[in-house]
Amino acid sequence: MTRKLLSSIVAGAATMEGMLELPAAPIGVVLFAHGSGSSRFSPRNNQVAAALRDAGMATLLLDLLTPEEDATYRNRFDIEVLAARLHAAATWLGTEPLTAPLPLGLFGASTGAAAALRVAADSGTGIAAVVSRGGRPDLAGAALGQVIAPTLLIVGGEDGVVVDLNRQALAALGGPKELKVVSGATHLFEEPGALEQVAQLATNWFVHHFDV
Repeated sequence: MTRKLLSSIVAGAATMEGMLELPAAPIGVVLFAHGSGSSRFSPRNNQVAAALRDAGMATLLLDLLTPEEDATYRNRFDIEVLAARLHAAATWLGTEPLTAPLPLGLFGASTGAAAALRVAADSGTGIAAVVSRGGRPDLAGAALGQVIAPTLLIVGGEDGVVVDLNRQALAALGGPKELKVVSGATHLFEEPGALEQVAQLATNWFVHHFDV
């Protein structure tokens, strides 16, 4: 049985709303960072999150921006702000009794992947593993070289320049790393079976690196 907890997380002057879901005896917790123009209700992220919970992981999906902030387009690409909000959520998970003892993973999509990698670059966060779906890890900049957490980059084979950007980011990452290209998939992995492949790849990565 999965427990669902509405969570309000304070980050500076902002309050982020999210949903923490915990299966029985979770083996770890995965914090999601959505992409630009998306939210905690993203059907794609929720599909991946459901697969992770089926494999015994807790998940936290939240809105990194308030509705007012999200209405300003440039805020969606402010990696520094997104990373700060994600860092606050990671810190909260580290103090919440239900999740504090669990290894913490990050799952980032699009611009959220860059924010996740910025957080992972901070050794104080103790991130156990990172997965990027159709991400822009290049936007994490110099922080890539400081990421020692095992990182999996997943891209669609038909995602054009994003494939090349992920290959370049892979070379810059400082820790264990892997790039998986889902053949025939475009940026949103809307093709039949594509998102299921993403979910399976992410599940395998987190299970392996959560040391269970």
